[in-house]
Amino acid sequence: MEPTVVDEVRTGTYRQLFHPEQLISGKEDAANNFARGHYTIGKEIVDLVLDRIRKLADNCTGLQGFMIFHACGGGTGSGLGCLMLERLSVGYGKKSKLSFTVWACPQ
Repeated sequence: MEPTVVDEVRTGTYRQLFHPEQLISGKEDAANNFARGHYTIGKEIVDLVLDRIRKLADNCTGLQGFMIFHACGGGTGSGLGCLMLERLSVGYGKKSKLSFTVWACPQ
């Protein structure tokens, strides 16, 4: 999801911060719609996202939990973020999940 934003990270100033394999994007965004991010567009990509998370988690010797940063508004941060948290709860039951919600500021 959010191909334009992810492509900017891939090629922009902060490209050195992220391994290219961990940058996942779809063909379209969620159009600022929770339902699209959770039930339609998000469902198409969540398995790929969770597979990448699983591969990273498998490399940990003492996984304690997850820290998730997501936006409250829009469809990707709220809808896909919620879907990911639901799936992480199923797959990693008692592991901690800390969710940091980012609010947009007009200034």
